[in-house]
Amino acid sequence: MHASARVFNVALTGDFHHPDGTPLYQDIGLDVLDAQPGIRYRPFAEHHREIDPAQIADAQGVIVLSPRVTVKSLSQSENLLAIGRFGVGYDTVDVPACTAADVALITTMGAVDRPVAEATVGWMLALTHHVRAKDAIVREGRWPERVNYMGRELRDRTLGIIGMGGIGRALVELLRGFGMKQPLAFDPFLDPVVAERMGVRLVGLQELLSQAEFVSVHCPLNEKTRNLLGKRELAWMRPDAYLINTARGGIINEDALYEVLRAGRIAGAAIDCFVGEPLGLPHRFGEFDNVLLAPHAIAWTQEMFRDMGRRACQSMVELALGQPPHGVVNREVLERPGFQAKWKRLKLSG
Repeated sequence: MHASARVFNVALTGDFHHPDGTPLYQDIGLDVLDAQPGIRYRPFAEHHREIDPAQIADAQGVIVLSPRVTVKSLSQSENLLAIGRFGVGYDTVDVPACTAADVALITTMGAVDRPVAEATVGWMLALTHHVRAKDAIVREGRWPERVNYMGRELRDRTLGIIGMGGIGRALVELLRGFGMKQPLAFDPFLDPVVAERMGVRLVGLQELLSQAEFVSVHCPLNEKTRNLLGKRELAWMRPDAYLINTARGGIINEDALYEVLRAGRIAGAAIDCFVGEPLGLPHRFGEFDNVLLAPHAIAWTQEMFRDMGRRACQSMVELALGQPPHGVVNREVLERPGFQAKWKRLKLSG
């Protein structure tokens, strides 16, 4: 086939669309692909929790919302150049398997920073002002009980951030006008000079948990962070502190947190991420009036999906044009002879 006649095929996992093929979301950035001659895209005909190898056999790139990517998924990846994760987390993707199959893993770095940070601020305000309880008081005609729910402002209070990546940094910026104290940060990978420039104080995990009145989790889930906050660590928290998790289920030990909440040893929590997602039954954290819950979607906005989609689609365009894409997790794959040969064969220009 002549180079000018090549087609670069991009597939999207089935959870971007209704079963009849109509879009579930208003805008996921597909106009970026529409503007590029030679690129074609299609949704998976079916949605599975794990990508089936047959679904990607003819694709050069796959944009993935929620399904897992495993060794089996990649068993027919001779023509696949990249998995594009629609987000920044990639604990559902077998990264070594991608590298071994000469497949780049790409995330939409930066696109989630502002919406997740904004959602975190919203949860901080909702928790400390007892929004859920006060709403119930009016709906249930219990007006005199309002005296039992005196709130507190963010002013003069301390935030502790676990994981100072893009989201943590955006959170610090958003909170600058609230009059809070200097934020505390726990991040073993953060340069102290950079931390100082950002206006946060680097501390150990115990110091952060014992001092912060809001503890917000923004680190990735991996073997080092799994159960990072367990029974011992949660015992370090102040009784007037709130715990917020918009990162991943499994970073906080759910059994330990349940016991802490049942005993009333912290002021409350807001949890967006759970072990075993998606959940099919009501979660036990729903027993508590001082807990806010969301289905791993608290930060979902039209703007976030548009921006993530544009990033994901742009990375496919870059690959198609033979340009190193932004946001590659396993960057070493770009230099592998197998990947290079595949890329040369599949990109739009020879």
